[in-house]
Parts: sequence; C-alpha cells; structure tokens
Amino acid sequence: MSEQNKQMVRQAFEAIWNEGDFSVFDARFSADYVGHTSDELEGLEDAKRFVAAMRRAFPDFDYTVEDEIAEEDKVVNRWVVRATHQGEFQGIPATGKQVTITGISIYRVVDGKLVEGWTNADMLGLLQQLGAVPAAG
Repeated sequence: MSEQNKQMVRQAFEAIWNEGDFSVFDARFSADYVGHTSDELEGLEDAKRFVAAMRRAFPDFDYTVEDEIAEEDKVVNRWVVRATHQGEFQGIPATGKQVTITGISIYRVVDGKLVEGWTNADMLGLLQQLGAVPAAG
C-alpha cells in the first residue's frame, strides 16, 4: 500500500501544481481534507483557493519531488519549486524574479484519499528572494 500511496500523492500534486488540474482535488482528496501549512486549510475549497492564489502569483510553477518516503498511511515528500513571480503574492506586486522554494510535506492517506497534510516550506527564503525581507548577514 505504501508504494501505491507514494505514486498517488506524487501524481496528484504534480497535476495540481504543475498543470493546475483542480479535478484532482475531487478525485484524490477527502471532502474534509485538512492542510496544515502557513494557512490552515479546512476542506477542499480552502485547498483550492490556496493553490489558485499561488498559481496566480507564480503561473509557471514547477514542482519536483526530490525525495519520497512512505510507511503505512503516511507519505513524506521533500520537494523543490522553481517559478517566476508574475502576480501579486501576499501584497507583494509581481517582481518578475525567478525563485526557488524548498519544503517538506507529510500526507496521511486513508482508503486511497488524502485526508490530512502538513507542509513546512521556506517562506522566509521566498520573501528574501522577492526582496520583501532583507537577507541575513
């Protein structure tokens, strides 16, 4: 089951982030999905709004899984995103800057559906790349 969960999670998030395929939410997420990110996502509509906002700001989103581990009902991905800031993001107007965002996500899968996720992304690094926060040093 762990291998099937890994494949499902990878395919779902590649389709959502890279292709903007929102039909994946209904097919692969439970209706009461909870996402623990920089924003708490309660249900599919919150998750869809979050992804839509990120894709408006970074329409050339390129999400790549670097490492993947699965055990029982959990799948862990270490990922990297490369994108260009082409739309407003958290009040920051488009800069045209190319950015790299790294993160780790843990997903819980029940009966072939994503029911919960925890993501830790380097948002400070993103804000520094956009020039909204000074770099350390």
